Amino acid sequence: MSDPDFPADDDLTVVRVDQFFPHPPAKVWRALTEPELLVQWQMQGTEAFRLEVGHRYTLTSVPRPNSNFSGTVDVRVLAFEPERMLSVRWTDADPANSADWTITWRLEHEGRGTRLFLVHEGFDPDDPAQMMARTIMGGGWRTQVMRALGHALERM
Repeated sequence: MSDPDFPADDDLTVVRVDQFFPHPPAKVWRALTEPELLVQWQMQGTEAFRLEVGHRYTLTSVPRPNSNFSGTVDVRVLAFEPERMLSVRWTDADPANSADWTITWRLEHEGRGTRLFLVHEGFDPDDPAQMMARTIMGGGWRTQVMRALGHALERM
């Protein structure tokens, strides 16, 4: 599917993922926004998520020194449109890490399912650690996260 807001390019500041799920947008939206479902496929700490602009919570994962990731992400909900879009800001809890990213999920009804677009932006192409983070996170979003989200959707 071609989407003018989702160009296929080599922009080093962004990771883009385009994934189809054979589930209606309402169901995918629930998996993206209900804490009891988020815990099935996202990092630890998602149980504290609230669908409220300005809400803050913390995610934890394995530290990755090669990408300057401390293992702790401070998250703030930036915007949402029910069953259409969710945008959050991620910053590394360690002020020495320059990670300051925006993650935007956009849902589009497609046939009997949902096309889910993820845009993870804000990578610094001049920072080798940020480029390592982009590589790691790009692979993680496309494989582990989308697979885990798909499994959570199947269990719902």
